Amino acid sequence: MSVCAFIGLGNMGFPMAGHLAAAGHEVRVFNRTAAVAERWGEHHEGSVAATPAEAANRAEFVFTCVGADDDLRAVVLGDDGALGTMPAGSVLVDHTTASAEVARELAQVCAGRGIGWLDAPISGGQAGAENGVLTVMCGGEPEHFDAAAPVMDAYSSAVTLMGPAGSGQLTKMVNQILCAGAVQGAAEALAFGERAGLDMEKVLAAVTKGAAGSWYLQNRGHTMVADEFDFGFAVDWMIKDLGLVADAAAELGAPIPLVELCQRYTEETAALGENRLDTTAIIRRYR
Repeated sequence: MSVCAFIGLGNMGFPMAGHLAAAGHEVRVFNRTAAVAERWGEHHEGSVAATPAEAANRAEFVFTCVGADDDLRAVVLGDDGALGTMPAGSVLVDHTTASAEVARELAQVCAGRGIGWLDAPISGGQAGAENGVLTVMCGGEPEHFDAAAPVMDAYSSAVTLMGPAGSGQLTKMVNQILCAGAVQGAAEALAFGERAGLDMEKVLAAVTKGAAGSWYLQNRGHTMVADEFDFGFAVDWMIKDLGLVADAAAELGAPIPLVELCQRYTEETAALGENRLDTTAIIRRYR
C-alpha cells in the first residue's frame, strides 16, 4: 500500500479519497474549507492536514481535484503548495478538469524536480465517484502512469494513458463536447415533444430503447420532464468546461459550432440565476 495525499474534497474528491483509504492506502487529506476535511476524517481512516504541503510531505502519490487552473496552481505552486514537500520520485496526479496548457506547465515544473506528473481528468459524475467506477483519462509519461494506475483503481473502472502531458485534458474536452451535445439534443427533443402534446413518459420509454438512447435520456430525461434540476453537474461547471474547449479549439483551429450553441444556452440559464442547477436546466430556455 502507498502513502497518498488527496487535495480537494468536493463532490468528487471526498468519495475518491475515501476509496483510497478503504483500499488500505495511508491517506492524508486537505481541503480549503477545513470543516469538510474534518468531516472526511470522521468517516474514513486517514489524517487531516492543515496545508497542501503538510498533506504532501513524504507522499508517494499526491492527488488533486480542485476547481480550475488557478486553484490548481495555488495548491501545487503557491505558499504551502504540495510541490514544496513532495519527494523526488513521487507522482502528482491531477483530477481537475483544467486546461491542457496548465497540465503542460505543471508537468515541466514537476520534471525539473524529479517528480512525475499525470493530468487525469475524470468522468462519471458524483455517482461514479461514490461507487468507485470513474473513467480516468491520463496524460503523462508511461512510467508514471504505470506507477499510479493501480492506486487509481481504487475509485475507477477504466484508467487509460492517452498520450503525453495535456492529452488527458484534451480527451476530457472531447468528452465534454459529447456531453454538451447530448444535453442540448435531449433538451430540444423533449421540449419539442411537450409542445406537440405527447405523453412524455411514453416518449421516454420508447426513445431510450432505440438508437436515440443516451446516458442523459436514461438518467435525466424524467427529471427534465418533471422540471427538477436541484442536483447533478451544475450549469456553472459546464460553462467553465466549454470555455476550456473554446480556448483549445481556437488554438487548434477546430470548428465548434455545437459548442458555441451550448455555450449560449448555458450562459442564458446562468444569467437567470439558475447557475447552480443541473445543466439539463437549459430545457427551460426552449419552454
